[in-house]
Amino acid sequence: MVENGTITAFTIKTGHETRSANVRAIIMIEVLGKMADRVADQLRGMPQVRALHSTNGRWDFIAELEDRDLVAFDETLRRIRLIEGINVTETNILLRSRKSSF
Repeated sequence: MVENGTITAFTIKTGHETRSANVRAIIMIEVLGKMADRVADQLRGMPQVRALHSTNGRWDFIAELEDRDLVAFDETLRRIRLIEGINVTETNILLRSRKSSF
């Protein structure tokens, strides 16, 4: 099935309790003008950005972040806010998951 292209990738999912990240959050991002592709490229290059979603409404992107501690997380937020094209952000730290498909 791999050779004929039916299967194109393999993934391993581990339980939440095996993750090493201690801080998880979502950040909503508003982008200036037509800079969405440039901003998305930079966010995708950051290992702390676990998922990046485009959306409609007030926010252009919603990113899921994970970092090892609050000091590292603060630095990640600082780096995100310095990306050219990002206008406004709103961040919410996730306290606990009540349901997750991961």
